[in-house]
Amino acid sequence: MKQDQQFQLDADAIRACGNILTQQCHGQAKASGWWLDILSGRQLVGEYAYMKTPGLLPPRNIGELLCLVHSEVSEAMEGVRKGLMDDKLPHRPMLEVELADAVIRIFDMGGGLGLDIAGAIAEKMAFNAQRADHKIENRRQDGGKKF
Repeated sequence: MKQDQQFQLDADAIRACGNILTQQCHGQAKASGWWLDILSGRQLVGEYAYMKTPGLLPPRNIGELLCLVHSEVSEAMEGVRKGLMDDKLPHRPMLEVELADAVIRIFDMGGGLGLDIAGAIAEKMAFNAQRADHKIENRRQDGGKKF
């Protein structure tokens, strides 16, 4: 994008790219057996319907999945703190690789639970673009978002 052009949010592109990421990240994880109970052989993929149905358990431990995302972000922070290159992809900074791992885990989780992560990103970006507290002049004020 040229510097003099104004950015325009493309919700359709966000949804399309996000849906591809969901299919690829979740597809690879499922094919690798991460959505299979290795003791019983039961598939752990399922809709997020359990939130609306009292007593119905989620197909996977949501807390565990969220902690796996968090661990990737923590590893990214550690890489920045120590100025490290990644140990598995040594031509890339650890920050870059661990953030990629976090995104992979998020889109895998979305695919496994039937969440519309791509649609939520598109809607949240549109919402954030209109937020007063995200405007530069408001972030500069006392009590504004400094970082």
